[in-house]
Amino acid sequence: MTKLPEEEHPIKAFGWAARDQSGHLSPFNFSRRATGVDDVRFKVLYCGICHSDLHFIKNEWGISKFPVVPGHEIVGEVTEVGSQVRKVNVGDKVGVGCIIGACRSCDNCNKSLENYCPKMILSFAATYHDGTTTYGGFSDTMVANERYIVHIPNNLPLDAGAPLLCAGITVYSPLKYHGLAEPGKHVGVVGLGGLGHLAVKFAKAFGSIVTVISTSPNKKEEALKNLGADSFLVSRDQDQMQAAQGTLDGIIDTVSASHPILPLIGLLKSQGKLVMVGVPDKPLELPIFPLIQGGKNIAGSNIGGMKETQEMIDFAAKHNITADIEVVSMDYLNTAMERLAKGDVRYRFVIDVGNTLDATKHT
Repeated sequence: MTKLPEEEHPIKAFGWAARDQSGHLSPFNFSRRATGVDDVRFKVLYCGICHSDLHFIKNEWGISKFPVVPGHEIVGEVTEVGSQVRKVNVGDKVGVGCIIGACRSCDNCNKSLENYCPKMILSFAATYHDGTTTYGGFSDTMVANERYIVHIPNNLPLDAGAPLLCAGITVYSPLKYHGLAEPGKHVGVVGLGGLGHLAVKFAKAFGSIVTVISTSPNKKEEALKNLGADSFLVSRDQDQMQAAQGTLDGIIDTVSASHPILPLIGLLKSQGKLVMVGVPDKPLELPIFPLIQGGKNIAGSNIGGMKETQEMIDFAAKHNITADIEVVSMDYLNTAMERLAKGDVRYRFVIDVGNTLDATKHT
C-alpha cells in the first residue's frame, strides 16, 4: 500500500507543492529521511526560483511526478551531521543544487561529472535510491549525502548566492571547459536573464572581453554600465551583427526560446565555439555549411559536477560574484511564477524561506 508523503519518512517536513500541471503551488506536509551516517541536514533559509521550476510544476517537459515541491538553488544552515561526515559541521552554511544522487561508479562519476551520470537523481520530482520521491527547497528542511553538499563561504551572502547553485554553475562550467576562462578571450553572451547576467559577471572576472547579444536594445545600458560588459549587439540589427562577424572566440547561448543560430555562428572566429545552455522547447535549425567553412563548433553543457560546483562557489566568493535578485516571501510564490513566465524579473527571484514559510502553514 502506498504511503502518504508525510508518512514515508520519520522527519516531518513542510513546504509548498504543485499537485497537478495547473502549476498552482500551495502548502504541503511531507517527510524527510532520518540523517544517515554520511548525510547532512540543514534548515533551508533561501531558495532561488529557476525557470526549470516553472517547467516542472506545469509538466511542460512531460517528466514531472506530482506532487512537486520545486527548488534546486537551496541554501541554509547545518542542523545535524552523520557520524562519518567530514566536510561540514553543525552551524556551517551550505547549499544543494540540482543533484542529490548519482551511481558513483560510472566513468562520469569517477571524473567528478555527476551531472552527466545516466543515473543522476535530481533534487526534486525524481526517484531516490530508496524508491521515494525527492522534494526540493521550497521547504523548511533538507537532507542530502555530503557528496552533494556545497560549503558556502562566510563572505558569500546566502540570498544572492543561492542562484549560483544552478544558474551560476550552468555558465561557469562551459566557460572553463571550452577554454573561454582565459584573460583576453572575447566571449559573447546571448540573452541577459538569470543565466546571462551571471555569465557576464563570471567572464569579466576571468578577464574576458564580453559582448552581450540581445533582441532588446533597452538592455544596452544595463549590460554596459551595471554589469560591466564591453560591448552590446542587438541581434535583430543586421548592420551591427555584420560588423561583428568573426570576432568572438566563443559564445554562451542562454536563451530558452526558439531563435536562429546562423547569425551567432557568423560572429565566431574560425574554430570558435557556440555553447548552448538554454533549453528551447522546439528544435533549432542547424546550418551545417557555415560550421564546416569556419571549422566551428556547437556544444551543449548541463550544470556541473560537485567538485566544479564547489570551485565555482569559492571563485564567486573570492571575486564578489552574486546574482541580482528580488527577494520574495513564500505567500508571493504563485505571483512570482506568473511574473517569471512573463520574464518580469531582474534577474532571479529568491524566496526568503527561513523567515516567511512558517506563516503559510495555515493559509
